[in-house]
Amino acid sequence: MTHPTLSIGGLETVYDALATAIDQAGPDKAQLFLVKLALLNANALADENLVQAQIAAALLDL
Repeated sequence: MTHPTLSIGGLETVYDALATAIDQAGPDKAQLFLVKLALLNANALADENLVQAQIAAALLDL
């Protein structure tokens, strides 16, 4: 199954929204916020294999 991708502008918009939300959550809740967001997005994707691949990709070059 192929999933659509965001444009560079779309990615920048998401990045800005994510950075703002992390700041809003604050240092004590940022990790919880990111886990909740990841689970919500995994549910929205509805593709366990794709989520596993995204997790692996996110771990690269940390």
